[in-house]
Amino acid sequence: MSNKNKNKFGVVYSTNPDFEYKSFSGSDEETLANRKQELRVRIEKNHRGGKTVTVVDGFIGKDSDLENLAAELKKKCGTGGSAKDGLILIQGEMKERVVKLLNEMGYKAK
Repeated sequence: MSNKNKNKFGVVYSTNPDFEYKSFSGSDEETLANRKQELRVRIEKNHRGGKTVTVVDGFIGKDSDLENLAAELKKKCGTGGSAKDGLILIQGEMKERVVKLLNEMGYKAK
């Protein structure tokens, strides 16, 4: 789905003059406390051009909190990465380091 039509929920056109498009604001769910989060950390190489990536999965909460956690992990690991689609991607094979950092922050990480 293109970004242009992302907020329209599939409605292309309406003849109703009082019709209003409902917007979708992403994940509105509350962010769970650190100790209640159960995060999974894994290494992936598939479909990444042979590059190794550490993936953190299972975060429940707002996208802004996910991006903040990703920024903190990237800074502490001294590497690049991104946060998208509910996943945190850290460049390189950093599984042990990421698990240790998440546990220090109070998350349950495996």
